[in-house]
Amino acid sequence: MRKIDIGINEKDRLSIAEGLKHLLADSYTLYLQTHNFHWNVIGPQFRELHLMFEEHYTELAVAVDDIAERIRTLDVPAPGTYKELAQLSAIKEVDGVPEAKKMVDILTAGHEQVVKTCRNVVELAQKGGDESTLALASDRMRIHEKTAWMLRALNG
Repeated sequence: MRKIDIGINEKDRLSIAEGLKHLLADSYTLYLQTHNFHWNVIGPQFRELHLMFEEHYTELAVAVDDIAERIRTLDVPAPGTYKELAQLSAIKEVDGVPEAKKMVDILTAGHEQVVKTCRNVVELAQKGGDESTLALASDRMRIHEKTAWMLRALNG
């Protein structure tokens, strides 16, 4: 394959890709938690939460693909095993099946963590002059900020 030449120096390109790997890992971990909670939620808010969690994990499934493809566009291998993703993620797994209110709190914290990870990627992308990654991370940040707000509103 021909050597990459997209106007971003190698050091910045590799740094940006590393930040994106963390964003991918956080997003994938949040996807798995959300899907787990979708399957296992019970209680008076079952229908509302079940459907909301489905919307969230469906959106996250598209997001992880977009993030991984951006990493590949920067000519860096994307992490593809859960072992790699778990090591890179700032979001930790949850044992057992928490009650619905706790699920909402856990997912709120997860979305807030993704926002923080996006902020790091934005900084790296700005430094490296990578407008495409900047746009991706900014869009992701906006989505996760809004989702966290909506989840916070559920538990008052």
